Amino acid sequence: MNSGVGTTPVFSFEFFPPKNEEGAERLRRTRARLAELGPAYFSVTFGAGGSTRDRTLETVLEIQHEGRVAAAPHVSCISSSREELLELLTTYREHGVRRLVALRGDLPSGAGGGLGEFRYAAQLVAFIRERFGDHFSIEVAAYPEFHPQAQNAEKDLEHFRQKVEAGADSAITQYFYNADAYVAFLERVRAMGVTIPIVPGIMPIIHYTQLARFSEACGAEIPRFMRKRLEAYGDDTASIRAFGVEVVTRLCERLLETGAPGLHFYSMNQAAPSEAIWNNLGLGERG
Repeated sequence: MNSGVGTTPVFSFEFFPPKNEEGAERLRRTRARLAELGPAYFSVTFGAGGSTRDRTLETVLEIQHEGRVAAAPHVSCISSSREELLELLTTYREHGVRRLVALRGDLPSGAGGGLGEFRYAAQLVAFIRERFGDHFSIEVAAYPEFHPQAQNAEKDLEHFRQKVEAGADSAITQYFYNADAYVAFLERVRAMGVTIPIVPGIMPIIHYTQLARFSEACGAEIPRFMRKRLEAYGDDTASIRAFGVEVVTRLCERLLETGAPGLHFYSMNQAAPSEAIWNNLGLGERG
């Protein structure tokens, strides 16, 4: 199965903006460790409804100015006007940012729909292309197990194609633990004429209760064999993490064997879980 790219996989790590200086210092230590692995970029998330707007900007500019790894900010159109987006994107361009992750974004808790001037990520992608041409490489989201708010699977695929047609260069998937879901998604979108690279999003397993909560919210399935093993460990954090490294390593091995164009690790602002998977895969030896 060809994933639509050349032979050199692209590896990256994602962070969320810290809430305070203590968290910022922890993230600096995490970034320093993960930078040693030589990733293509570090992405930084954007909170629901723009709730982390300033902290995202600060974190992105700090990463960019460090100069070790390129920064790729998430940009959301929820709760943002055209003028606000233009100002933010202009700032990123002025600071040398060349890659964006363009998303519709999540509504803040308790908010109604229709916040902001764009309803869909495809509109945001088109706006970026209209105003900035090819300056930015634009990543968009993909959902192998389908977006939890999608009306049906076909409409979800159509929304993805619209983002690509609007000017997306590549995509990062929501995390998943069933490699067949990724393979099937690729087959469907390739049949629709989509050829951009689609990089699997990888979620290391750190805490089961946290993972279960995230997965329920975003529609990511935790296979039964994994759930039962993780539930059986209870509060045994060491066993949960060891099992997580084992099962996620196997997932990554299969994805790379199928021709995945890289891996995007949702680091949860921690270095060790992603490092362990990275070392198991022997990725350092590839360089």
